[in-house]
Amino acid sequence: MTELARKALLPAGLQDVLPGTAAREAEIREKLMASLAHAGYDRVKTPLVEFEESLLEGAAPELATQTFRLMDPESRRMMGLRSDMTPQVGRIAATRLVDAPRPLRLSYSGDVLRIKGSHLRPERQFAQVGAELIGVSSAAADTEIVLLALEALESINVPFVSVDLNLPTLPVRLFDAFGVKPDDREALIEALERRDVAALKAIDGKVTDVLVALLEAAGPAKTALPKLKKLELPLGASDELYRLIDVAERILASGLDAALTIDPVEMAGFRYQTGVSFTLFAKNVRGEIGRGGRYRAGGAAGEAATGMSLYMDSILRGLPDGDAISRVYLPLGTPQREARQLRLDGHYTVAALEGAAEAKTEDGARVEARRMGCDFIYLGGQVVPLSA
Repeated sequence: MTELARKALLPAGLQDVLPGTAAREAEIREKLMASLAHAGYDRVKTPLVEFEESLLEGAAPELATQTFRLMDPESRRMMGLRSDMTPQVGRIAATRLVDAPRPLRLSYSGDVLRIKGSHLRPERQFAQVGAELIGVSSAAADTEIVLLALEALESINVPFVSVDLNLPTLPVRLFDAFGVKPDDREALIEALERRDVAALKAIDGKVTDVLVALLEAAGPAKTALPKLKKLELPLGASDELYRLIDVAERILASGLDAALTIDPVEMAGFRYQTGVSFTLFAKNVRGEIGRGGRYRAGGAAGEAATGMSLYMDSILRGLPDGDAISRVYLPLGTPQREARQLRLDGHYTVAALEGAAEAKTEDGARVEARRMGCDFIYLGGQVVPLSA
């Protein structure tokens, strides 16, 4: 390994974001945040690190295993580096904004860092853009969050978006209703996560036929909904399923251009959720571009909430490259007053500095302008194309 390569080497799952891509990400991130703001979501900013107990309070158990920890030299207390921003927003709602009117609509944007990536998401550091709707539990709130995510993605022209709508609490409701033993519950959950009908049928019990029927009903919303409406479930489970159906029908009625599928017993990655949940995908993009769902802000005893997070790295993979910025080269001697006016007029400028390699001729300035990646040059008080 060369010395240059050694200096450039980064840990697995981390990367430098270079000119062009970094600007594109910042532009897209702000467009997404603007879309959330137009829907009434107020922006908050959370710290990169905070005390471990407050950072992980009410968070999904898997986040604890994904959180980097360090000792605070000031307080001698353990701190955690955020691996997800949702728990932090929940903490803000439960403390600093406890007296704010409900429903509380908050949005956020920032980088998170995780101990390990996954097969579909090897990145360990990535940017999130998200929103939380706190203090209300209704089908209208569940629908608002899904449509909020779709409108945000529509605002940046992500093509061929699809929503997979889930109800990860439904299997647990059914286990309770049918009195399924703890050992059998784990086996059933594993079979559901593998979508293994044979393994489900191998576990004797009344719940098996219901779970198989729910698995077989999964698919595009327009075909899944009639099947789900025909199912007769025990009290409690039927209420959960009705909520899922209600949300799906509201999404279909919205007119947004996105494919909707329903998988009522999908649990993988959703054990933190307390109701209707969803995953967002885009055509030809590896892995999910976002996810969300219902939860308790601040833990099991916290407020009803629903929210979503969008993943910037995945979203950028689904978008075409942005237009290159055209820059105007300012030769040596360009008055600062004129340079400022060009920038006020919307131009992007690159100024020659003392000692620049250009010769003190127009031809020399043009050569230097091309070397610096400019498309235009400022000559005689005019912006002139280098091709002219």
